[in-house]
Amino acid sequence: MNSVVLNSSPRTPENNMRVLVAEDDLTARAILTGILKKWGYDIIAVKDGQAAWDLLQQTDSPKLVILDWMMPEMDGLEVIQRVRKSTLTHPPYIILLTSKDEKSDILMGLETGANDYIKKPFDTEELFARVRVGQRTIELQSSLYETQYNLEQLAGHDSLTGIFNRRAILEQLAKELSRIQRKNIRGQGDGLSVGFFDIDHFKQINDQYGHQAGDEVLCALVDFLSKQIRIYDTFGRLGGDEFLILAPGMDTANYKNLFERLVSSISTARIKTNSGELALTVSMGVAIGGAESSVDQLLNDADAAMYQAKRQGGNRVGYAE
Repeated sequence: MNSVVLNSSPRTPENNMRVLVAEDDLTARAILTGILKKWGYDIIAVKDGQAAWDLLQQTDSPKLVILDWMMPEMDGLEVIQRVRKSTLTHPPYIILLTSKDEKSDILMGLETGANDYIKKPFDTEELFARVRVGQRTIELQSSLYETQYNLEQLAGHDSLTGIFNRRAILEQLAKELSRIQRKNIRGQGDGLSVGFFDIDHFKQINDQYGHQAGDEVLCALVDFLSKQIRIYDTFGRLGGDEFLILAPGMDTANYKNLFERLVSSISTARIKTNSGELALTVSMGVAIGGAESSVDQLLNDADAAMYQAKRQGGNRVGYAE
């Protein structure tokens, strides 16, 4: 067995990051586990490559892996190859542990996909340094993923209400129409109902209570309606107090029931703001999309139907011809 060179430099626990240790030698595995736990890491230890691969396929698998090269069932290089060929969203940082000291062997391990390596017997100072590099890399990647996610959210979501913004909801409308056209080609037929609405007399709310109250009304309305629509409907803000609801796959009777119910439920609700509870009504225009419909045509038809509802006094649904 390869010995481990220990030194007496104390290390205090620094974090609770999970680390997967895959090492077939019981003594080496125990030493590695003890050292890493002393530094504050949460350790999952396995004795062969197959067990490591099984763990790495789980959604909550450790992001830092110390992997012995020579193991039964599946060696370290095969585990690395499988990880790099997989579709893991956030692949782990892998440190290859090996007694091989030829330059060609080290290069082979790195070219296979290992992020770093440690030669046996190892010094605890070197182990600590390489593990810390891995941890910093993982933390940086996590920060980048979070930043990317936030940018995607900002690009596609309304900053005030959190639902789809104009660009995103119109893109979703185009996708739904494309889906309808594909299903129509296959003879399956399908429809799309589009509800375009705004708040009746919203300018008076802003004038009387201030724009802060107006923003509170918009957010409260979105929260209320998000609980009323179906999970497969899509909700977006076009701008100001104008909103769009996409309701796919509904027949003539059901789509009228849906939009009539939404308008009625808004009229009976009370919207809480810092200025007190406010009563709201909306005017909605509904148009039906089919295989020959376009985004502009549907929006124009729904918009015209909405203004028809407003001319009739608001708090109602107008239907495009």
